[in-house]
Amino acid sequence: MAQVSPLRDVRPRNFAASVAYLSGTQWIKGDRRVLWRVGSLVAVALAAMATFTGVKEDVSVGIFNRLAAERGVRIEQDVPFGPLARHRLDIYHPTAAAERRPLVMFIYGGGWTSGERATYAFVGSALAAQGYRTLIADYRLHPEVGFPAFIDDAQAAYQWIGRQPKHAGRPVVVAGHSAGAYIAAMLALDPTRASPAPSALIGLAGPYSFDPTTWPSTRAIFTSAAARPETARPVSYVRRGAPPALLLHGAADTTVKLYNTNDLAAALQGLGTTADVITYAGIGHVGLVTAIARPLRWRAPVLADMLRFLERNGGSVRLQ
Repeated sequence: MAQVSPLRDVRPRNFAASVAYLSGTQWIKGDRRVLWRVGSLVAVALAAMATFTGVKEDVSVGIFNRLAAERGVRIEQDVPFGPLARHRLDIYHPTAAAERRPLVMFIYGGGWTSGERATYAFVGSALAAQGYRTLIADYRLHPEVGFPAFIDDAQAAYQWIGRQPKHAGRPVVVAGHSAGAYIAAMLALDPTRASPAPSALIGLAGPYSFDPTTWPSTRAIFTSAAARPETARPVSYVRRGAPPALLLHGAADTTVKLYNTNDLAAALQGLGTTADVITYAGIGHVGLVTAIARPLRWRAPVLADMLRFLERNGGSVRLQ
């Protein structure tokens, strides 16, 4: 099937480039799936319009998430896990008959400066439709806070899960994309952060090994770690007995370079922890996570690979 590689993961200069950037596709005459792809492109186009022409973002995001909605998923919204305005989460519930044992806590990205949990409803719906109760929490962002406050917030959400009778006793897999994968890795690898430790880690294009205290776009966010930059690098926390990891990356990602995934995998494997790495040809930074959505799954088997990993790490057990 012919396919166009996405543009470089930098801000596109016009609307047409925005659509190509987010969808990474072309129409193919006679393709039996063209109508489905056209529908996904409409949603992508609206998202691009919101980003680059000022249309209200929640309109385009809502349309995309409606296209990506799954049957049999119940959403519990705006659940507080702490006292602050950004201490809210949504829970995506599968049908009782289909529910599997582990919970998934998904943490979205945005460079630690942007992001809303509702934008990632397509992730929660996709996982819940396969039997995995999924929680997506907001966290505070820069410039309101800097490192490590956003990790503190994710830690508070993780600890909240363990205090709830309906969740208590079940293993939790932490997952995330980009800056969210960074936060998920910190929860999984720093033994002071999560008790009990997450049962597994799924990271999508996380910046695990770069030095955020020296990088121009992140230096101000990580000022508090300038004297000890290793404290802000997830790879520095790798230890024996760390949870198994699935690390996914787009081969065309120019926002978070592939060496971050390879460095973390090598560190984990070097100490005896299972760390599976999967890269996807022609997939960029944004395309990696949007491939989870039902309209865009044809682009890369990201969801299928996540499900296989979850199955191997407790997902074969259904709740009774």
